[in-house]
Amino acid sequence: MSNRAAGDRRAFPPSVVVEVKALACELPSRRGLPLARWTCSELRREVMARGLVAEISGTTLWRWLSEDALLPWCHRSWSFPRDPDFAAKAGRILDLFQRRWQGAALGPRDYVLSADEKTSIQARKRKHPSLPPTGGRPIYVEHEYARCGAWAYIAAWDVHRAKLFGRCERKTGIAPFERLVAQVMHQEPYRSARRVFWIVDNGSSHRGKPAIARLQVRWPNIILVHTPVHASWLNQVETYFSIIQRKMLTPNDFPNLAAVKDRLRRFQQRYEISAKPFRWTFTRRDLHTLLAKFDRPPRRPAA
Repeated sequence: MSNRAAGDRRAFPPSVVVEVKALACELPSRRGLPLARWTCSELRREVMARGLVAEISGTTLWRWLSEDALLPWCHRSWSFPRDPDFAAKAGRILDLFQRRWQGAALGPRDYVLSADEKTSIQARKRKHPSLPPTGGRPIYVEHEYARCGAWAYIAAWDVHRAKLFGRCERKTGIAPFERLVAQVMHQEPYRSARRVFWIVDNGSSHRGKPAIARLQVRWPNIILVHTPVHASWLNQVETYFSIIQRKMLTPNDFPNLAAVKDRLRRFQQRYEISAKPFRWTFTRRDLHTLLAKFDRPPRRPAA
């Protein structure tokens, strides 16, 4: 293998290596090819079709790409910041996580809650009972199921106290969300708090200035803080929702909606016993570094 690799290095000039890497850094569809992404074999085929080389092995191509950690066969979903005030809106949420607001430290009677809805939690009744794992075999879950309805789980997470509040509703909306707010705000220490910050996204249940005005009429100590558009990663309750999905809902096997509601309630109680605040390390400095990347031209392989 080492002799062949050494031979490959002598056979191909550096300019060819650069051209191949540059091709790998382009989307094949923009080259007019009916491909969503490159595989090593498709890239090899195109390199030879364009006359860059007469013949080349997939091993050589893989080695060239790995030198610059190029993985054109992989893909990852992402969302480009669309909110014109993304930095300002995200920054104040990151400040709240650090117990700061408008340049000043939060006081002992200030609280920060992260709230959202996890929609369409279905009750899927399997055609045959699931089988527990045994030696050498995982849990078996019947593929076919009957749909028995769905809940919207609306929850709030106290960012610094690791306290949970949740409820199941038939659907989302202004009234269901305000029932969650009432559930929280009627309890101490929130009822007599100086300020209670509610971090929410831009869903219709709590969108914009009308939601701010509506909530503050009933609870004057509430400060509603909206995330930027398409920035759910800034809402810490989403982390709890992901835990629910992994630990409680997968695989989904419930006889009815009542069983889903009961397990959500019991899981919430179980989780809260040992819960600690999430260790949030992403700061304003990291935010500025991230946003600066969008202003840089894409890197191209250098000769």
